[in-house]
Amino acid sequence: MASHADKSSLSSKTGRGAGSVSRVVRQHTTLLATGVLLGLLGVGASLTQPWSIGKLIEAAGKGESLAFPIVRLVALFCVGAVFSSLQAYVIGRAGENIVHDVRHLLTGRLLRADLTEFGKRPQGDILTRTVTDTSLVKIALSQSLAQLIVSGATVIGGVVLMFLIDVRLMLITIACLGAASLISLSIARKLRRVALQNRDDTGEFGVAVQRVLAALPTVKASRAEPREAARIGKLAERARRSGIRVNAYNALFTPSMNVGTQGALAVVVGAGMAWVARGEMKMADLTTFIMYLFQLVSPLVMFFMGIGQFIQGRAAIQRVDELARMPQEGNGNEDAQGPVPIAPLALHLPAVEFHDVRFGYRRGEEGDRTQVLHGVSLTVPARGLTAVVGPSGAGKTSMFQLIERFYAVDGGVILLGGQNIETLPLDTVRGLVGYVQQDSATMRGTVRENLTYAHPHASEDDIWEAVEMAGLTSVVATLPKGLDTELGDQGSGLSGGQRQRLCIARTLLQKPAVMLLDEATSNLDSDSERDFRDVLRRVSQQCAVIAIAHRISTVVDAEKIVVLEGGRVRATGVHQDLMEHDELYRRLAGSQLHAGTAPVAAATYWVRGEPGAGPLSSALGWPQWGSLNEQTVRLRPIRIEEQW
Repeated sequence: MASHADKSSLSSKTGRGAGSVSRVVRQHTTLLATGVLLGLLGVGASLTQPWSIGKLIEAAGKGESLAFPIVRLVALFCVGAVFSSLQAYVIGRAGENIVHDVRHLLTGRLLRADLTEFGKRPQGDILTRTVTDTSLVKIALSQSLAQLIVSGATVIGGVVLMFLIDVRLMLITIACLGAASLISLSIARKLRRVALQNRDDTGEFGVAVQRVLAALPTVKASRAEPREAARIGKLAERARRSGIRVNAYNALFTPSMNVGTQGALAVVVGAGMAWVARGEMKMADLTTFIMYLFQLVSPLVMFFMGIGQFIQGRAAIQRVDELARMPQEGNGNEDAQGPVPIAPLALHLPAVEFHDVRFGYRRGEEGDRTQVLHGVSLTVPARGLTAVVGPSGAGKTSMFQLIERFYAVDGGVILLGGQNIETLPLDTVRGLVGYVQQDSATMRGTVRENLTYAHPHASEDDIWEAVEMAGLTSVVATLPKGLDTELGDQGSGLSGGQRQRLCIARTLLQKPAVMLLDEATSNLDSDSERDFRDVLRRVSQQCAVIAIAHRISTVVDAEKIVVLEGGRVRATGVHQDLMEHDELYRRLAGSQLHAGTAPVAAATYWVRGEPGAGPLSSALGWPQWGSLNEQTVRLRPIRIEEQW
């Protein structure tokens, strides 16, 4: 059962992203309206041009001066061009502003997303929606929307003026264009379906590419390149096919409208010339009508093309809004301006307390939970090293994630410095608690940027102090540009152990009140581990250190060791007491410790030699194989206990 805080947080934030794109567009209404107004002024100038041409023809027929009609016509051309250019610039600017704000909003919500919900979505699809779909949003809400309004106004204005010139010719035109419009609307409905399918297919392709690139060394080591290429190729082919269908329906718009306009033009010219010959219509009026009909062709095509673009954009808007509706973490302070003041924890109170904490991960859309912690209670003092040990799946990492408030508890209470952690601002919690992940998260950028990521304004002295405490001084000295050396994705350029020490230094630089170390020594060699134990002792004198340790040797001198099993606290004590009184701890420690506290590891060696020919052969019990030659020299695996 979810905690009250969890429920209220999710219920209050699930709907915050609803209509996010619409809210962003409303912020740019003035600029969009200005662009549309400029477009409408350009429409007015364009609609006046055929009338001006008619007046020019009348003046020529009467033998009047043509200077003023020509100047007026040229002026209308220039005014129309100016308004058209201004409209394109203003609408383009509004579109860029919209896509910027949508991406800014979406990025902020993704960074604040509830991790449970975030983990349900493929990262490749998230990337596609954030980058590609937002670009289509710009087209839909600026270019195509303005195009629909301006082209629609041109068509309506042209139709009204054509009715005023000759009703009969206009009825013929409407009949031809109406049939073409019905066909175009039918195409538009089909286009919407295939456009949405194409966005989904593109998203699946992005997911597949991201999945492979994230594990490229594994793909190569498994010789899976052909299989993965074939799999991704199928998804690319699916996206290609749906994209072709989109293009096919788009391509039908212009011909369907052209057939209608060309048919209307042929009938209008034929009927109009017959009426002019019989004296039922003036030649100037017929010319003006035909000019309006010509002028109607492009706006009609653009109008229906705008419908197609807007329909594709609506599919993208739907996908972006779905992402923006992702539930958010926090307790309402995530939009606070400026840093939240962080006060140190009181020394007379425990740094961290768990009181009957229960927690499980939500799985699937149904929200079913896999229970991980079952009523965990423990206390961590304000100073000193507290170790958490236990078999895999005991809930150790989950405890850390609850302390960092990556997830909310299902029941019970976690106190940080005597205060309920759910009532504290997130910035306060994560400013007080430093976290070193098990997978040594490092990013593309310089060593300095990685070091100062949690404390960007750290002084040079503090940086070098953290580097020295984490045992990175000699490593930095060997780098080409020292702290300003560029690292690749995921910290490539450093070894696993060096990346781990970099993460430790980053957390030390934060100077937290509580430091969480999730198997932070897994990639350190024996010498580095020994040095790091000294670091732990120094750091634990300044703050509370909680360390998950699979190597018992790292935490044998911890002030408190908590043994977890099956999501419950099995035992608590120091190393010697637990060795005497707890069977699980004794088994975990016994598999690692040899000759007191020296850990051992079983290593496999392949020994090549002549069986029966030496003391090693005799000690290992190899049989006597008789006469020796090159064919009888063999390989045999043996296991030797080697001290670390």
